Amino acid sequence: MKVYTRTGDAGETSIIGGRVPKDDPRIEAYGTIDELNSFVGQAVFLAQEVDFEELYLQLMRIQHELFDCGSDLAYARPREDKLKVSAELVDNLETWLDAFEEKNPPLERFILPGGSALSSSLHVCRTVCRRAERLTVTLQRTTEINPEVRRYLNRLSDYFFVTARAANAVAGIKDVEYERSGKVFR
Repeated sequence: MKVYTRTGDAGETSIIGGRVPKDDPRIEAYGTIDELNSFVGQAVFLAQEVDFEELYLQLMRIQHELFDCGSDLAYARPREDKLKVSAELVDNLETWLDAFEEKNPPLERFILPGGSALSSSLHVCRTVCRRAERLTVTLQRTTEINPEVRRYLNRLSDYFFVTARAANAVAGIKDVEYERSGKVFR
C-alpha cells in the first residue's frame, strides 16, 4: 500500500461526504485534535515510565476518543447514527477528574506549567486541547457539528490540568504558584 495518493496536491483533502481546502476550519479543528493526540501519546509513554498505571490506562482510552472526535468532525453533514462522541464520554471524564482532584493538594492561586516531565507533557496537552476547542467553536459558527465534541474537548482540557497536578504530586514535586497571582480558587 502506498501512503501517498496525490489527491491532495492541489490543496484539497477528502472529508466524509466531500472535499474541502486543506485550510478549511474543519481540517484545522480535527488536525489540531490529531496534534493533541500525538502529545497524549508522549504523555502515555511518560506515565508508563513512572508507573502511573491509572493515568496510563486513561490516556490510552483518551487517544481512541480523540480519534472519535476527529471522525465526528470529518463529516460534511453529520449523521446522528454515525457519531461516536456522546455525553457518556464527557461524564466519564468528569468522574476521572473528580477522583484525581480529591487527591490533589489544595489550590488557591494560578500555577506555572511544569514540574515533572509527565506534568509538563500534560500541560502541553492542556494547551493544545484548548486550541482544538477554540477551533471547534469557530467551526460550529458556520458548520453543523456534533456538540458533544466541543463539550468533550472543554472537559478534557480540565482533565489535563488536574492530571498534570496529580503527576507532580505523585512525583513529590510541588506545583509552582504564579507569584503575582491573587487567591483565585477557593
